[in-house]
Order: sequence, then C-alpha cells, then structure tokens
Amino acid sequence: MTSYVFITGGVVSSLGKGITSACLGAILEARGLTISMIKLDPYINVDPGTMSPFQHGEVFVTADGTETDLDLGHYERFVRTAKGGRHSNYTTGRIYESVIAKERRGDYLGATVQVIPHITDEIKQGVKKGAGDADICLVEIGGTVGDIESLPFLEAIRQMGVELGHDRVVYVHLTLVPYIPTSSEIKTKPTQHSVKELRSIGIQPDILVCRSEKPLPSDERRKIALFTNVQEKAVISAWDADDLYKIPAMMHEQGLDGIVTRQLGLDLPKADLHEWDAIVEAKQNPSAEVNVAMVGKYMDLKDSYISLVEALQHGGIHTRTRVRIHYIESKDIEDHGIERLRDMDGIVVPGGFGDRGIEGKIETVRFARENGIPYLGICLGMQVAVIEAARHLAGLDGAMSTEFDKETAHPVVALITEWQDQTGDTEERSEESDMGGTMRLGAQAVSLQDGSLAARSYGATEIEERHRHRYEVNNNYRDRLAAAGLVFSGLSVDDLVEMVELPGHPFFLASQFHPEFTSNPRDGHPLFKSFISAAREHRLGELPEAAEA
Repeated sequence: MTSYVFITGGVVSSLGKGITSACLGAILEARGLTISMIKLDPYINVDPGTMSPFQHGEVFVTADGTETDLDLGHYERFVRTAKGGRHSNYTTGRIYESVIAKERRGDYLGATVQVIPHITDEIKQGVKKGAGDADICLVEIGGTVGDIESLPFLEAIRQMGVELGHDRVVYVHLTLVPYIPTSSEIKTKPTQHSVKELRSIGIQPDILVCRSEKPLPSDERRKIALFTNVQEKAVISAWDADDLYKIPAMMHEQGLDGIVTRQLGLDLPKADLHEWDAIVEAKQNPSAEVNVAMVGKYMDLKDSYISLVEALQHGGIHTRTRVRIHYIESKDIEDHGIERLRDMDGIVVPGGFGDRGIEGKIETVRFARENGIPYLGICLGMQVAVIEAARHLAGLDGAMSTEFDKETAHPVVALITEWQDQTGDTEERSEESDMGGTMRLGAQAVSLQDGSLAARSYGATEIEERHRHRYEVNNNYRDRLAAAGLVFSGLSVDDLVEMVELPGHPFFLASQFHPEFTSNPRDGHPLFKSFISAAREHRLGELPEAAEA
C-alpha cells in the first residue's frame, strides 16, 4: 500500500523543491524502499513541450515519450526506481482538458462540473495512477503557496490527507529564511507567514525544509518550530551547497528520512549512502581538468540544458576529471568568429529549435573537425554536423535543413514527408501539423555499426535512447555523404540516421537522440564518459608537461 509525501513551497519560487524532493527520494531509496515521483504544475499549458526554454528551462522527455517538467530529470538522476512517464507530470491544463472531455461525453450525467469535487477528484486520480505500486510516492506541487493557480492542487492533497490518514501522508513545506546583511539578522517571519498561509487552507506541515545561505542556528530553528507548530527536530536546514550531490547526506544527517519513515510507521535499515559519498569524493579529487565549450542558443538560461550539463559532469565524475563548461552563444560565433573556441579541449553543440545562430553552429562544427578537437553533437548538433560535412566535404554548396531554408538546393536534413516526396511539394503542410504529429519522441532502439566509435563508446551494438525532434537526415543524400567520408554509425529500426562520426578524427561523434536524458551521477553514461576521456587526451596532448607532472 503506497504512502505519500507531498512537497510544497512558500515565500518565493525557485527555492529548490525539485532538488529537495529528489534528494529525499534518494535517501528513502537508500533505505530499501521503492519510490515513485510526480510533479504537479499549476500552469495552463497542457504540457511544457511548446514552452520557451527561456521561460521554463529544459523539456525533459521520459522513456514513453512524454514531454515533462525539468524536475523529472532531477528525479531520475537521483532515484533509480523513479522512472517517469505520462502519469508523472500533470498540469492545470491537462487536468482541465480531461475534465472537460468527460463533461462533453456525458460522464458526469448532467451534473454541474465544479472545481470541487470534479477537478480535485481528477487530480487525486492522476496522483494515484502516478504512484503505481511504489512503497512511497513523492509529489511535488509547483508554484508557491498563496498563488491562485495552485489552489486546486493544494486542496486535492489536503483531501488525500483526510482520506488516507496521518500514517500514510506526510506534508513537507520548503521555505526561505533570508539573511539581511545590513542588520546581520536571519529573518524567520517569511517562513511563519508561509506556514500560516498553508494552514489557512487546511494543511499543517509535518516537516519544514528551510533554505538559507548558511546552516540555520539552533535559536532560529526553535523559533520557527514554536511559531509554526512543527517539532524542532522536523525543522531541517537546507543551506547553499557547492555540490548538489552533497545534499542527500546533508538531509540524512539531520534525520529527514527518519522523520518521514517514523510517521509512516516503517521499520527500515539505515540509509546506505556510500554511492553518494563516492560521487562527492570523485568530484573533489579530480586527476585532470578540461575546458568544454557548449555552443547553443539558450545560454542566458542554464536550465535550458540542465540534463546535458549534468551528463557532462557525470562524465567527469567517472573519469576523475573536473569539467569546466564554457557557455557560448552560437550567434556570437557568427558575429565575432571562432576565437573563443581555440583553447577548448572539447566542443558540444546541443539540441534546439529555430534558425537563430545556425550558421555559428555550422562554423563551430567545422572548427572542431578541421582542428582535431573532440566534438559531441546532440540532436540539432548532429544535423549541423551533417550540413557541415555536406558543404565542405561533399561539395554540396548551400546544403541546409528545410527547417531553416525551405528553398535550399540540397535539403540534407528535412521532414520525412519532404524527402520521401520526390516532387518536393510541401505546400499543404501546415504549421499546426509540424508542431504535432511529426515529432519523434521517447525511447527507441538504435543499431550501431560494429567496430565504430559509437559501438566502442557504448560497448554494445544495440542500444535504446530517447528522442525529441522532427527533422531527419535525408536518406537520399546518404550515399554522397558516405563517399565524402561521413560514417552513419547508428540507424533506427526503420532506417533513419541516429549517429554519425568521422574516422581519423580524435573524437567526432553526434547523435540524433538525447543521451543526456538517461545519464545519472552514480552510473554515468558511456557516451559522455567517452567524450570527456577524449577531451582529457586532447588536453594532455597539447600540454605534455601536465602528463609529466
């Protein structure tokens, strides 16, 4: 029988509810429990798939192809048993869409459809589906207590507490405890008001996780406990950590998991956090350092590439390498040239949509190819590698993707319907259809060419990785590109290009899929370990004195 832990937030947004939830899940899993995790988002979009990365950050894709909130990436990186899917992320838009569809079908038998009970019932049903048969389901509610958008979700979890009982439900509330430097004071009043707001809608938190710059002094913990009706031992200090992977131990040392398990009546062995200790130790004691350029179009918001950033760091953990990532706008390469790339040990071009900075990405690929710098392309990063090879190796002047130039003479990347249509007539295709059914999403099988760099990196010839893209390499150009030296080392079951590489280059590999979605700190990912290893070799090759040292 599944128990539930509901995580809410107060005072301000972006305090780290997702990380807190993931770390709590990691500690509970380390005590032998199976964990499922759900994110409830109050925005009206049905899913984050069409939201701008500048506003919302990365869209994380689950194995079943669901486009979800980036916090599900945190969940999967921290908790092995928390495999997300379509029931792991619900938005206000999706809930209302479902309720309205039921009303139109007559499922409510003519009843007046209201927020209570119809919307809240729909939310509760979704939570129970997402919980599955896990021992504990952690449910994070997006937004901040007091926001009008969050009220139906908060009401739903309040009802679940009444229905299931206190021995099956735990409420965790994350708040901010600011430090005012001018008066040298720590202020607990925002936390008091946040809990007051939560209690006003019928939820008494069992645990407070207090975010602050530094560890919370005992006097402030006692004061918070007194004014919020929470036990002092249940006031957890979550100060700013220099490494995310230190947080599970930070929370465990304060007894967070013990408070949860005692309330739920669970008698469990102690948490085994040796894997997390090993991760922290590896990050603190690297044997080398590399500089990696990430050249993309969303560099003003690092959350746009959060899974990729973490995957590169995982590659560093498993190769004992400090990875310093340099974020470079591809438009800057167009405007100012490739000077910023000259001191790099590796170059990554990630996925993305839209044509801004596309020529800068193509020039980035050319620089990496011609100068023997390890290159890893992801999704669009593979497509621009194909475009660059078409232009400068195969002599196809003006080669481009039809995503950026519908009139290109050489559409080496295009929608499948475009390159399968020998007439090239795509006039009837609407923007709406392009935003919908043409997307390839989720985990799919990939066959790797035996002996290729891809197969050597994975240590296998059959793999499965997650996708999120519309445009594909045009199979009509494969023979000409292969004759120019480009190797198509990975193919899908329906003969679509999944990986390309260049023999004779120290490391030049690109994938149509997103390997970063399946990387985690404890296991790493073979592609990123291979790439960081190549970057290390490049650095040592340029700096022989480092090898002697």
